[in-house]
Amino acid sequence: MTKDMGLVRVGAAVPLLKIADPAENAKEIIKLINKANRDKAGIVVFPELCVTGYTCGDLFFQDTLYDAQIEALAKIAKATANKKIVVILGIYFKVEGSLYNCAAVIQKGQIIGIVPKTFIPNGEEFYEARWFASALDFGSTSELVDVKGLDDLCFFGPQVFDDTETGLSIGVEICEDLWLPISPGEQLAMNGAQLIFNCSASNETIGKADYRRNMIKAESGRSGCAYIYASAGCTESTSDLVFGGQTIIAENGLILAEGERFARESTITYSEVDFRRIDFERTHNHNLPACRKAFAPRDKVEHMYLEPVRLVEENEKLFRQYAKNPFVPDEDREVDARCEEIFSIQSTGLANRMVAAHSAKTVVGISGGLDSTLALLVSAAAQKLLGRPSKNTIAVTMPGFGTTDHTYNNALEIMKLLGTDVREIPIGDAVMKHFSDIGQDPANHDITYENSQARERTQILMDVANKENALVVGTGDLSELALGWCTYNGDHMSMYGVNAGIPKTLVRFVIRWVMEHRLAGPNEDKKFSKNNRKLAETLQAILDTPISPELLPPDEAGKISQKTEDKVGPYELHDFYLYYTLRYGMAPAKLFTITKAAWGGKYSDEVILKWQTTFYRRFFSQQFKRDCMPDGPKVGSVSLSPRGDWRMPSDADVSAWLDDLN
Repeated sequence: MTKDMGLVRVGAAVPLLKIADPAENAKEIIKLINKANRDKAGIVVFPELCVTGYTCGDLFFQDTLYDAQIEALAKIAKATANKKIVVILGIYFKVEGSLYNCAAVIQKGQIIGIVPKTFIPNGEEFYEARWFASALDFGSTSELVDVKGLDDLCFFGPQVFDDTETGLSIGVEICEDLWLPISPGEQLAMNGAQLIFNCSASNETIGKADYRRNMIKAESGRSGCAYIYASAGCTESTSDLVFGGQTIIAENGLILAEGERFARESTITYSEVDFRRIDFERTHNHNLPACRKAFAPRDKVEHMYLEPVRLVEENEKLFRQYAKNPFVPDEDREVDARCEEIFSIQSTGLANRMVAAHSAKTVVGISGGLDSTLALLVSAAAQKLLGRPSKNTIAVTMPGFGTTDHTYNNALEIMKLLGTDVREIPIGDAVMKHFSDIGQDPANHDITYENSQARERTQILMDVANKENALVVGTGDLSELALGWCTYNGDHMSMYGVNAGIPKTLVRFVIRWVMEHRLAGPNEDKKFSKNNRKLAETLQAILDTPISPELLPPDEAGKISQKTEDKVGPYELHDFYLYYTLRYGMAPAKLFTITKAAWGGKYSDEVILKWQTTFYRRFFSQQFKRDCMPDGPKVGSVSLSPRGDWRMPSDADVSAWLDDLN
């Protein structure tokens, strides 16, 4: 049986057209419908007044044009009779003596409903009110009307079109409707529409494309919906205006796809919309019912029924691109801005905690690895925010049985270069005494051998903090918390966990940002220069070091023998699983398909399945560690704090998730 992944492929089409030639335009529209159907799109939207052309002017009053477009519409509808696709296109209708700029929703050869434009532009370059009435002139609710030229009665007015079999609901608005403070699309979204389609004709002026893009992105986020936008193309009349044919597909504040403007051929922009994710997000928005009650009463929107819409099947090639590193922006400029904000959140959070706890100093355990390095950089920045000297950060390296010369030297180097209070406290003798006390064979490199070292280090840090009236700064990151890859009451514990909201894949980027933009020397923050080249080289060496707890002895060459990702799997996969499980509420089988789409070129199906299984097993079994995790700042949209975003019983069973995956 095909698994319902809750993905529907949508298309935003821009046909080449001839002004005031509905017959020729219908041929081009039908070609695009056939193409979208072959490409397995479930729904395709066309621009405003695309059957006639938006720029027909006073020709709209001519019965010759009107009758020709009704005839063309009949041909377009007939062309969908044996197809699964839903078509939404712009046309105008004569109802009760007035002309209305509308969108027709067509499926299986039938016009399911007609949605009139609500807000009619009538200023500057637009003067639609010369020809068209507003939906508000007709009335505030949908009614069955007899549209001149159509054989059947049609519902006319605001409507939500529901596919009760799949749970998919769609709404339609037209061009200017989007630009108002309270839009028809927002009301339709509050009445259950997960997808809002916009048939538009928006001309091009300098900066307008960016404005539209930002507006659509914001609207999809604010209304918790997908927004599919298709605007009139460059073959509209250019007497006074030029149209570029902008197409945009957005979902929950994210642009999924955007077509090329000013194309000299008919185009379709595709992406898959995750309407299950939209439902997931809406269940978390407890103010939505109140908003609906205040602004979008149900009795003003008609609900029409669609035949089952074609959904994306398992293993079907996707147009949508899922980010391999969803916690990391794609563009370098955005990465820098994101890292700067993260580092500011971390350092501000720690500085405020120090003030509240009346602690002048911080204590950080330094291993020479990624997480402790970031925690040390944050601690140094927090001291500077408070106007305190670098020596108020007590950096402690605690070499043990698994410490290599490489990480040991890196730890010492960065501690010195940052001007901290450098302390070295080897743990070997203390752990050996502990082994003797509990009867542990030092040759048995089991979990007791490993965890005893981690707990000894935590004891040292806590006692130094007590002695110095300081705070122990936690180093563990979000990925380690998700997998429980930490020693309970060992490195799991601290007095403030500055990295708790940052996944492993993002830790690297933040360190690199600090290295390139905000290196903290002993005296003051400064841009990269020859004076701190050594610090940059040390940070790069840490970035290049394999991730390891270094609790097992080095190999014969003195190199790290215990690599974390060999044991639990690649962090880039686990962060991918974590993001789409918590942020999207994605079911395991669907996540497996999405992971293959994103990572299939690097990892085999077997490897993806293996580590996804590991992720669920560890995520469920290690909740008890998260239940008592220290305070720490929320940084991004995913947090595992039991006091914030994530509440889960420690004894929850993973079986249903593994069954769905398998």
